Amino acid sequence: FMKTSQAHRRAETLLFSKHAVIALREGRLCFMLRVGDLRKSMIISATIRMQVVKKTASLEGEVVPLNQIDIQMENPVGGNSIFLVSPLIIYHVIDKNSPLYDISPTNLHHHEDLEIIVILEGVVETTGITTQARTSYLADEILWGQRFVPIVAEEDGRYSVDYSKFGNTVKVPTPSCTARQLEEDKSIMDTMPLSPKGTIRKRSVKLKPKFTISEE
Repeated sequence: FMKTSQAHRRAETLLFSKHAVIALREGRLCFMLRVGDLRKSMIISATIRMQVVKKTASLEGEVVPLNQIDIQMENPVGGNSIFLVSPLIIYHVIDKNSPLYDISPTNLHHHEDLEIIVILEGVVETTGITTQARTSYLADEILWGQRFVPIVAEEDGRYSVDYSKFGNTVKVPTPSCTARQLEEDKSIMDTMPLSPKGTIRKRSVKLKPKFTISEE
Protein backbone atom coordinates (compact mmCIF):
# COMPACT_ATOMS: atom_id res chain seq x y z
CA PHE A 1 0.00 0.00 0.00
CA MET A 2 2.85 2.39 0.82
CA LYS A 3 4.53 1.76 -2.53
CA THR A 4 1.27 2.41 -4.36
CA SER A 5 0.62 5.66 -2.50
CA GLN A 6 4.21 6.83 -3.00
CA ALA A 7 3.92 6.35 -6.77
CA HIS A 8 0.77 8.50 -6.76
CA ARG A 9 2.47 11.23 -4.72
CA ARG A 10 5.49 11.14 -7.03
CA ALA A 11 3.28 11.68 -10.08
CA GLU A 12 1.89 14.85 -8.49
CA THR A 13 5.35 16.48 -8.74
CA LEU A 14 5.53 15.94 -12.52
CA LEU A 15 4.31 19.15 -14.14
CA PHE A 16 2.73 20.00 -17.47
CA SER A 17 2.12 23.51 -18.75
CA LYS A 18 -1.48 24.64 -18.35
CA HIS A 19 -1.63 25.54 -22.04
CA ALA A 20 -0.01 24.16 -25.16
CA VAL A 21 1.11 26.44 -28.00
CA ILE A 22 1.43 26.35 -31.78
CA ALA A 23 4.14 28.46 -33.39
CA LEU A 24 6.93 28.32 -35.94
CA ARG A 25 10.12 26.40 -35.18
CA GLU A 26 12.77 26.03 -37.90
CA GLY A 27 10.23 27.35 -40.41
CA ARG A 28 7.58 24.73 -39.60
CA LEU A 29 4.44 24.92 -37.51
CA CYS A 30 4.85 22.92 -34.30
CA PHE A 31 2.61 21.92 -31.42
CA MET A 32 4.54 22.48 -28.15
CA LEU A 33 4.12 21.91 -24.42
CA ARG A 34 6.42 22.15 -21.41
CA VAL A 35 7.03 19.37 -18.90
CA GLY A 36 9.06 19.49 -15.68
CA ASP A 37 9.90 17.65 -12.46
CA LEU A 38 9.95 19.30 -9.02
CA ARG A 39 11.94 16.72 -7.06
CA LYS A 40 15.64 15.98 -6.81
CA SER A 41 15.17 12.23 -7.32
CA MET A 42 15.15 11.41 -11.01
CA ILE A 43 12.54 9.70 -13.12
CA ILE A 44 14.60 7.14 -15.05
CA SER A 45 13.64 5.44 -18.32
CA ALA A 46 11.09 8.21 -18.77
CA THR A 47 9.04 8.17 -21.94
CA ILE A 48 6.36 10.52 -23.20
CA ARG A 49 3.72 9.98 -25.84
CA MET A 50 0.82 11.92 -27.27
CA GLN A 51 -2.47 11.04 -28.88
CA VAL A 52 -5.03 13.14 -30.71
CA VAL A 53 -8.64 12.25 -29.98
CA LYS A 54 -11.08 13.68 -32.50
CA LYS A 55 -14.15 12.84 -34.51
CA THR A 56 -13.31 11.41 -37.93
CA ALA A 57 -15.16 9.92 -40.89
CA SER A 58 -13.92 7.25 -43.29
CA LEU A 59 -14.23 7.39 -47.08
CA GLU A 60 -17.15 4.99 -46.77
CA GLY A 61 -19.01 7.36 -44.48
CA GLU A 62 -18.35 5.54 -41.20
CA VAL A 63 -18.14 8.06 -38.34
CA VAL A 64 -15.70 7.36 -35.49
CA PRO A 65 -16.63 9.77 -32.66
CA LEU A 66 -13.48 9.17 -30.57
CA ASN A 67 -10.75 8.21 -32.99
CA GLN A 68 -7.33 7.92 -31.27
CA ILE A 69 -4.29 8.80 -33.36
CA ASP A 70 -0.69 8.59 -32.10
CA ILE A 71 1.45 11.56 -33.09
CA GLN A 72 5.21 11.70 -33.44
CA MET A 73 7.11 13.93 -31.01
CA GLU A 74 10.48 15.60 -30.95
CA ASN A 75 12.45 16.69 -27.90
CA PRO A 76 15.96 18.03 -27.22
CA VAL A 77 17.44 14.54 -26.73
CA GLY A 78 15.59 12.91 -29.62
CA GLY A 79 12.99 10.12 -29.63
CA ASN A 80 10.30 9.54 -27.00
CA SER A 81 12.77 9.11 -24.11
CA ILE A 82 13.41 12.21 -21.99
CA PHE A 83 15.80 13.16 -19.19
CA LEU A 84 14.05 15.57 -16.82
CA VAL A 85 17.07 17.20 -15.21
CA SER A 86 15.38 20.50 -16.09
CA PRO A 87 12.04 21.46 -17.70
CA LEU A 88 11.82 20.49 -21.37
CA ILE A 89 9.73 21.74 -24.27
CA ILE A 90 8.31 18.76 -26.13
CA TYR A 91 7.10 19.49 -29.64
CA HIS A 92 5.36 17.83 -32.52
CA VAL A 93 6.08 18.96 -36.08
CA ILE A 94 2.80 19.48 -37.92
CA ASP A 95 3.53 17.89 -41.29
CA LYS A 96 1.47 16.03 -43.87
CA ASN A 97 1.35 12.94 -41.63
CA SER A 98 0.00 14.87 -38.65
CA PRO A 99 -3.69 14.86 -37.67
CA LEU A 100 -3.23 18.61 -37.01
CA TYR A 101 -2.25 19.30 -40.63
CA ASP A 102 -5.50 21.17 -41.38
CA ILE A 103 -5.82 22.97 -38.03
CA SER A 104 -5.88 26.79 -38.12
CA PRO A 105 -6.54 29.47 -35.44
CA THR A 106 -10.23 29.43 -36.32
CA ASN A 107 -10.45 25.81 -35.14
CA LEU A 108 -9.17 26.55 -31.63
CA HIS A 109 -12.43 27.20 -29.81
CA HIS A 110 -14.42 25.28 -27.23
CA HIS A 111 -16.86 23.95 -29.83
CA GLU A 112 -14.11 22.12 -31.72
CA ASP A 113 -14.17 18.35 -31.24
CA LEU A 114 -10.47 17.95 -30.47
CA GLU A 115 -8.36 16.82 -27.50
CA ILE A 116 -4.65 16.05 -27.27
CA ILE A 117 -3.68 13.60 -24.51
CA VAL A 118 -0.12 13.54 -23.11
CA ILE A 119 1.18 10.63 -21.02
CA LEU A 120 4.52 10.64 -19.16
CA GLU A 121 5.70 7.35 -17.70
CA GLY A 122 8.91 6.36 -15.93
CA VAL A 123 10.54 4.61 -12.98
CA VAL A 124 11.12 6.41 -9.67
CA GLU A 125 14.86 6.32 -9.00
CA THR A 126 14.67 5.75 -5.24
CA THR A 127 11.95 3.06 -5.15
CA GLY A 128 12.01 1.40 -8.59
CA ILE A 129 8.24 1.87 -8.87
CA THR A 130 6.68 2.82 -12.19
CA THR A 131 4.76 6.08 -12.07
CA GLN A 132 2.58 7.77 -14.65
CA ALA A 133 1.30 11.31 -15.08
CA ARG A 134 -1.25 12.45 -17.63
CA THR A 135 -2.75 15.65 -18.92
CA SER A 136 -4.76 16.77 -21.92
CA TYR A 137 -5.36 19.91 -23.95
CA LEU A 138 -8.71 20.84 -25.42
CA ALA A 139 -8.89 23.04 -28.51
CA ASP A 140 -9.37 26.26 -26.52
CA GLU A 141 -6.35 25.39 -24.33
CA ILE A 142 -4.01 25.58 -27.31
CA LEU A 143 -2.59 29.07 -27.93
CA TRP A 144 -1.80 30.00 -31.52
CA GLY A 145 1.22 32.24 -32.15
CA GLN A 146 2.71 31.86 -28.67
CA ARG A 147 6.06 30.53 -27.42
CA PHE A 148 7.20 29.53 -23.92
CA VAL A 149 9.56 31.98 -22.24
CA PRO A 150 13.00 30.72 -21.12
CA ILE A 151 13.12 29.73 -17.45
CA VAL A 152 16.62 28.20 -17.15
CA ALA A 153 19.40 30.69 -16.37
CA GLU A 154 23.08 30.43 -15.45
CA GLU A 155 24.10 32.22 -12.25
CA ASP A 156 27.67 32.07 -10.89
CA GLY A 157 28.48 28.97 -12.89
CA ARG A 158 25.33 27.13 -11.77
CA TYR A 159 22.01 26.68 -13.51
CA SER A 160 18.77 27.74 -11.86
CA VAL A 161 15.15 27.21 -12.87
CA ASP A 162 12.47 29.82 -12.23
CA TYR A 163 9.31 27.74 -11.91
CA SER A 164 7.19 30.87 -11.36
CA LYS A 165 7.39 31.39 -15.15
CA PHE A 166 6.73 27.74 -16.03
CA GLY A 167 3.51 28.48 -17.93
CA ASN A 168 4.36 31.96 -19.26
CA THR A 169 4.27 32.52 -23.00
CA VAL A 170 5.20 35.35 -25.35
CA LYS A 171 3.61 36.32 -28.66
CA VAL A 172 5.63 35.51 -31.76
CA PRO A 173 4.91 36.09 -35.47
CA THR A 174 2.99 33.09 -36.75
CA PRO A 175 1.00 32.72 -39.98
CA SER A 176 -2.74 32.37 -39.46
CA CYS A 177 -3.07 29.44 -41.81
CA THR A 178 -2.92 25.67 -41.68
CA ALA A 179 0.31 23.71 -42.05
CA ARG A 180 -1.03 22.47 -45.38
CA GLN A 181 -1.46 26.00 -46.71
CA LEU A 182 1.98 26.97 -45.41
CA GLU A 183 3.60 24.06 -47.21
CA GLU A 184 1.75 24.71 -50.47
CA ASP A 185 2.43 28.46 -50.48
CA LYS A 186 6.01 29.23 -49.39
CA SER A 187 5.48 32.94 -50.08
CA ILE A 188 3.57 33.19 -46.77
CA MET A 189 6.90 33.04 -44.93
CA ASP A 190 8.19 36.06 -46.84
CA THR A 191 5.63 38.29 -45.13
CA MET A 192 6.69 37.22 -41.62
CA PRO A 193 8.78 39.73 -39.59
CA LEU A 194 12.21 38.50 -38.50
CA SER A 195 12.37 40.23 -35.12
CA PRO A 196 9.24 39.37 -33.13
CA LYS A 197 8.12 41.71 -30.40
CA GLY A 198 5.60 40.54 -27.89
CA THR A 199 4.45 40.67 -24.33
CA ILE A 200 4.50 37.85 -21.84
CA ARG A 201 1.19 36.25 -21.01
CA LYS A 202 1.32 35.47 -17.31
CA ARG A 203 -0.29 32.28 -16.12
CA SER A 204 -1.13 31.66 -12.49
CA VAL A 205 0.98 28.58 -11.69
CA LYS A 206 1.24 27.77 -7.99
CA LEU A 207 4.77 26.41 -7.93
CA LYS A 208 7.80 26.89 -5.74
CA PRO A 209 10.17 29.50 -7.23
CA LYS A 210 13.87 29.24 -7.98
CA PHE A 211 14.29 25.47 -8.04
CA THR A 212 13.06 24.82 -4.49
CA ILE A 213 12.60 21.06 -4.37
CA SER A 214 10.91 18.80 -1.84
CA GLU A 215 12.81 15.82 -0.43
CA GLU A 216 11.72 12.20 -0.85
